[in-house]
Amino acid sequence: WESILAIFMVAGFSFQGTELIGVAAGEAEDPEKNVPKAINTIFWRILLFYIGAFIVIGFLIPYTDPNLLNSSVENVSISPFTLVFDRFGFAFAASFINAIILTAVLSAGNSGLYSSTRMLYALAKEGQAPKIFGKLNKRGVPVPALILTTAIGLFAFLTSFIGEGTAYTWIVNISGLCGFIAWVGIAVSHYRFRRAFIAQGRDLKELPYKAWLFPIGPILAFILCVIIIAGQNYSAFTGDTIDWYGVSVAYIGLPIFFAVYLGYKYIKKTKLVPLKEVNLDRDFDK
Repeated sequence: WESILAIFMVAGFSFQGTELIGVAAGEAEDPEKNVPKAINTIFWRILLFYIGAFIVIGFLIPYTDPNLLNSSVENVSISPFTLVFDRFGFAFAASFINAIILTAVLSAGNSGLYSSTRMLYALAKEGQAPKIFGKLNKRGVPVPALILTTAIGLFAFLTSFIGEGTAYTWIVNISGLCGFIAWVGIAVSHYRFRRAFIAQGRDLKELPYKAWLFPIGPILAFILCVIIIAGQNYSAFTGDTIDWYGVSVAYIGLPIFFAVYLGYKYIKKTKLVPLKEVNLDRDFDK
């Protein structure tokens, strides 16, 4: 169980970003039509290209393969994907996988810059970040927010050269953990949104997209994310002495999150909004 929970954090880090459809919806030309279509296609793309790829690899490459057991995570030349192509006689397997990885990295970096920039811009407009990040150029691009997020992204890239990957491991754990925390927030927001929608006497037919697993979906997502967050390195607590380094690496994102969250609630004196008072209008300035 320890290994399963630990690998969920790495898998989640690689998997995170599908929720960006919610950010993109704010700028979509016809969100009522395009967002439901995008959500449905994302599910099938993940099933085919992510889950499907690993199922195929699992059938073709045994976990006892000596090439896997004797390799390091940095060596792409004998990764599971490379081995599959190599055994089919594809001579340029390593170069092909490198090209795929480069494309994926560029795509992930592009979506990360877009989402981070827009989130920082939105925070600035709501008074939760410095006002300078709420400025737009003539083409509607929040340049100050883009510059800051680009600088942070560059710093994250440079950590791969520090401490033989140690700093990179810390960054991956912080980012992965924050991603699961974000998923917890999305699950709670979805659950309360639907409850508020009903509590205010609205008809669910008004919603262009309705998650068909509600309320089981958000509840299950909440429980699983909490289990993964709490149990990713529980072995650090089960030894004769607590492995404080292991605890720090695995859970460093939690104190950062709670410090920011509780600090904001203390300063702003915010409270949980009753369901009947939740603002469901599209224009929140009204």
